[in-house]
Amino acid sequence: MMAFSRLFDRVTHAMHVISGVILVSMMFITLADVLARALFKATDGSIDFTFIGGVELIKYGLLLMVVFALPYSVGRSQVIVDLFTDHFRPRVKAVLEGVYMLGFVLLGGGMSYRFYEAIGQAEMSGETTQDLLIPLSYLYGLTSFATAFLALSALLISLRLFFFWKGDNLS
Repeated sequence: MMAFSRLFDRVTHAMHVISGVILVSMMFITLADVLARALFKATDGSIDFTFIGGVELIKYGLLLMVVFALPYSVGRSQVIVDLFTDHFRPRVKAVLEGVYMLGFVLLGGGMSYRFYEAIGQAEMSGETTQDLLIPLSYLYGLTSFATAFLALSALLISLRLFFFWKGDNLS
C-alpha cells in the first residue's frame, strides 16, 4: 500500500508541476496577446502580430491548470478552523478530516464520470473549440483523467486518515 501511495504521490506531484507550467504559459500568452494588440493599435494596423485563439488558450488552460493542481493540493491545502473541533482528540479530528475528504471523492468521481460521458458526445458530434478547432473530446479526456485522480487522491487520504493514522501524523 505504501509503495502505491508513494508512486501516486509522485504522479500527483508531476501533475501539480504541469499545472504550474500551464499557469506560466497562460501568463506569457496573455502578455503576448496584449503586446500584439497594443502594437497593432499604436501602428494603426500596419504591424499585425495579433493571433487568434488567445482567449481560447487561456480559457482551456485555466480549466486544465485547476484540475491538474487539485489531486496534489486536496490534502495539503485545506483550511481547518478549530472553532468546533479544538477540544476533540487528534484521532477524532483525523476521522472527521477523512469524512470530509470523502466529499472530494464524490466530487472528483462525479466530475470524472460526467466528463467521461462528454468525451463520447463530443466525438459523436465532432465538436471542436471555436477558434483553434481543437477537438473537445481531447480536453474532456484530460479533464476526466485529472478529476479521476482527484477522487483517487482524496480516497487515499481518507484511507490513510481512517486506517493508517498513528499518533499526531500519518504513518
